Formats: sequence, structure tokens, C-alpha cells
Amino acid sequence: MRQGVMPSQLIEKMISTNQILINKPLQDDQVQPASLDLRLGEVAYRVRASFLTGDKATVADRLTEFQMHKIDLSQGAVLEKGCVYLVPLMESLNLPDKIEAVANAKSSTGRLDLLTRTITDYGKEFDRIVKGYTGPLYAEICPRSFSVLVRPGMRLNQIRFRIGHAILGDEALAALHAKTPLVSGHAVIQDGLGFSVDLRPLSNGIVGYRAKPHTGVVDLGKIGAYAPTDYWEEIRTDEHRIILDPGAFYILVSQESVTIPPEYAAEMAPYLAMVGEFRVHYAGFFDPGFGYDAANGQGSRGVLEVRCHEAPFVLEHGQVVGRLVYETMLEQPTQLYGREISSNYQGQGLKLSKHFRM
Repeated sequence: MRQGVMPSQLIEKMISTNQILINKPLQDDQVQPASLDLRLGEVAYRVRASFLTGDKATVADRLTEFQMHKIDLSQGAVLEKGCVYLVPLMESLNLPDKIEAVANAKSSTGRLDLLTRTITDYGKEFDRIVKGYTGPLYAEICPRSFSVLVRPGMRLNQIRFRIGHAILGDEALAALHAKTPLVSGHAVIQDGLGFSVDLRPLSNGIVGYRAKPHTGVVDLGKIGAYAPTDYWEEIRTDEHRIILDPGAFYILVSQESVTIPPEYAAEMAPYLAMVGEFRVHYAGFFDPGFGYDAANGQGSRGVLEVRCHEAPFVLEHGQVVGRLVYETMLEQPTQLYGREISSNYQGQGLKLSKHFRM
């Protein structure tokens, strides 16, 4: 049996054969090269705490225990910073026994420090959907830095479908890099493709951004509407290092430019906790074609969403902070990131989410 990640044309077939069920017409750009964007439904539930259902309960069962109040999203509603919400999604699943799925936040969601995870009935893990799952999907949303205004149909997370185990081992990854360079500079290959942080100042002296603690609401439907200085502090340094404050949220950029060839997809994986108590990259999917046509074949750099835990931590230029795990596609997608579709972050450098003027 062939193994790999479902491309766009097979996702569309899953929709037409009711393996993916939708209660509102599909939006034109909802199917991505190797994933499907998931849409918020009409209501949100404020809950006391994040939860998983476990193998004996549905989400509806758990809501009777943890729901505080119900919010109508139809006219737009604010999800407040520091609170936890559960939103039924417009998509549900009726998967065959051989297909499983994994979900993740979209790039713009991660760059706003919106902790967004997918849960299911009888689920034991966030963002993991078991083979043959039949039932609804829900987004758990916890705004960490900014309160946000949302409406039905907005897309905060995405889902990727796969058959079998298609992850490239280090030997296969090295062979692929030799054939099609996956990263600028030296390739650090160990349990995936390593990448490091760039803390060299740009021409304007900036190395990154830190979210301000007290800001206004971000309307997720407004693109290029907000002044960065109202929400972000500019980080400047000539020392090629910064000290991360516990609990603060940072936008930084990778030193390397990354390429995802058309026959592959990739996912960001956490780096070893031994190198520092911080998390990098909430939005982990890299689609086929990311960086492939950008900058004359030189790739696109990865934006890093960094949150420090426990104690202040010195982050130095060139420090390895994460790794990309590559997977084989079942087929090459009929559309690639940045070419046939509108892609906000192809050829990117250090960049805030699309909601801010740059």
C-alpha cells in the first residue's frame, strides 16, 4: 500500500466522497497543497480549562462539566486574552480505516500567539486524529498575547491527512538534500533537518519583535490594518544575542532559508528541551513548494514563534532551535505553495502576521 501525505487533489476527492463533511460551501482557497483549512462555526463556548475527552467521552459530554457560557459568533465576538474557548468547526470527518490526520495552527494564528488546537470525541491527544475517526471537530482557542475578534468561517487551524508512515529518515533526507538543496548553508541532519536562529540586525537594526503586554483587540478579518508599534516592541541588539523573558512571546527568524520540494511536505518539530526551556513555532506545517520558487531557488526563511518558560534564557545567534521533519506526498499536488495559490509568506524574512502593516 502506498504511504504518504494526501495532496490537494485527493483532499478534494475526500470531500466529494463524504470522507470530509462540510456544512457550508467550500471556500475557494480552503484546500491547500497538503492540507485543508478548518473554519470556525457559529458559536463558541467559554470553558474553565483546557481538556481532552479521553476514550470514554465526547466533547459534548465534557462541555456539561466545563462550560461557563455560550457565545454567539454570528455578528463577531471577542475572545479575551488568557481565556479558553471551544468552537465547533464547520468540518467533520468520516475517515476510512487507513487514513489518519494531524492538525496544526495556521501561520498567521501562530504569529499572533493564539494557542489553537484541534480536539475530537474520544480523543487522547491534541491535534491527532486516529485512523477511521468519524465525528465532529472542535478548535480549542486560548489567546495568549492579544484578545482577538472572530467570526464564523474564519480559519485558525488546518488539517493534514496521511496513509501510513511517510517520514524520511536521516539517510533519505541527506540523499534528498544532495539532490535538491533543502537548506542554505551546512545541513544539520539529525532526526530531521535542524535550523538555527538569526540574531544579526537588519538594516533598520531590528532582530525581532516582542508582544506588548497591554494592547487593543486584533480583528482577524482585517489585513494590513494595524500599526506594529501598537502591539509589538522592536528588539535591537548588536551583541548577536538576546535574553528571553519568562512568559514573553517573540517573533524571530531562522538563519537558514528552507526549501520544500513539490513531492514532499514538512512539519516543524520541537527541539530537545535540554538546549533551553523555550518553545519555537506554534504553526508547524510547511507545504510542498514552500521556498521552492522563492529568491531564485534560495528558499524562504522560517519565522519562529518563541515563548520562554521558567527562567530567563540567553538565545545566541546561530543556536539550533528546531528541526523540520520531511514526509513523502502520495502524489505531487496540483497546486504548490506560493505559485498557484495566494501565499502570504513565500520568500519571507522576519515578518509579523498579515494583520500588521509592514
